[in-house]
Amino acid sequence: MADEVITTNNLDESALPLSEGCRMPVRMRNLDETPAEGAPREIQLAEYVLAEILSIKENPEGETLYYVHYIDFNKRLDEWVTKERLDLTRVQQPKKEIKTPLKEIKNGSRPCSPEREIVVKEEPIPILQNGNVPPQKKSTAGRKRKFPGPADETNTSDSKDAVPSPRTTGSLVAHHDDLITRMKNIEMIELGGHMIRPWYFSPYPQELVSLPCIYLCEFCLKYMKSRVCLKRHMAKCNLRHPPGNEIYRKNSISFFEIDGRKNKVYAQNLCLLAKCFLDHKTLYYDTDPFLFYVMTELDNSGFHIVGYFSKEKESTEDYNVACILTLPPYQRKGYGKMLIEFSYELSKFEGKTGSPEKPLSDLGLLSYRSYWSETILEILVNVKPTEPDREISEQTSIKKEDVISTLQYLNLIHYYKGQYIITLTKEVLEAYQRAVAKRTIRIDSQALHWTPKDWSKRGKW
Repeated sequence: MADEVITTNNLDESALPLSEGCRMPVRMRNLDETPAEGAPREIQLAEYVLAEILSIKENPEGETLYYVHYIDFNKRLDEWVTKERLDLTRVQQPKKEIKTPLKEIKNGSRPCSPEREIVVKEEPIPILQNGNVPPQKKSTAGRKRKFPGPADETNTSDSKDAVPSPRTTGSLVAHHDDLITRMKNIEMIELGGHMIRPWYFSPYPQELVSLPCIYLCEFCLKYMKSRVCLKRHMAKCNLRHPPGNEIYRKNSISFFEIDGRKNKVYAQNLCLLAKCFLDHKTLYYDTDPFLFYVMTELDNSGFHIVGYFSKEKESTEDYNVACILTLPPYQRKGYGKMLIEFSYELSKFEGKTGSPEKPLSDLGLLSYRSYWSETILEILVNVKPTEPDREISEQTSIKKEDVISTLQYLNLIHYYKGQYIITLTKEVLEAYQRAVAKRTIRIDSQALHWTPKDWSKRGKW
């Protein structure tokens, strides 16, 4: 049943009761005007968007503030707004839930249908360039897709990308939504020279989240309540880089390998910071089974954290990434793909194929699709393999299932005369060349100094 809509043309708007659960149009912050780091500046407002009130409070000046979630938008855009941004002429009051008796479900009832598994023949797939394929029956499997370039910022994913629920252990695990974790609890974080506005809830200590800003040491990630405390800490902190071993350096970019058991406090602080920007995970303090690979930029003052990914020491599902994040000040600079490329470089050294743990966030899915597309097309264009799915997987360490799903996503696989063929159209080739031209930083395998460890022979890690 639809929510009750109350119009206030003939009512005093100030007398209108607003409560949690009410919906109404709210004037949204202009996305193009939102600072990349979340630094405060004058808000440019855009059009009205339907939103729901999740919480109500008063600021120190006695002004009422409303925490709103914009319907059909990502939660990172949720914010506190004043009454002036609410359209009080179109308020939808929440309906009271009508409790109905639950029908008894017998044990023999049929469960939900599982997703169908796509089976692809193991025979070689020929490659045709420029789309020279004889006419064939029109497929209803979906329209041709554009090559996903780095500029794509869509916040939605196709239903076919749905995956089973992930495991329930780990440093950051599947997030169970509730009212508390639905709301951002931190106003601002200062990390190095960056003021960063968090996107999501993170369980920092309660005495800190009520403050206007949380201050972090950019080297050990310890959190403090004031800039004075931070300055005192920086005078005593001996770290100028993440703890652990530096396993990669080229120019100003380095990677450090951190053992979650040996550097437990740092790993937990890293997870707290990452949770501010990862909605689909929730914090779990057992970091022992994980390795963390922190990417840094070097300058005269030290190695500054850019992003990181974590992976299990032993993964039964062949995951080579558990969580992955590029911090907001460094996004849209190619570092996300560099993190992904580095994870696959480690898999190459291990002699394995790997895949990221599911589910991926919306931006994570876009980044992986873009990386997979560029990497796979690079092999198809330059190597022209006779058995693309197998050879691409062997050369890139991308799991075969991800290779096939990417070829399908790009609409490159066609069935012709009893066999599968790959068609590289002019449009796809041109899009690939444009993407390659924009990608200026890459991982150099010669700069990686790392030996894989067999964690199965090390007891409890």
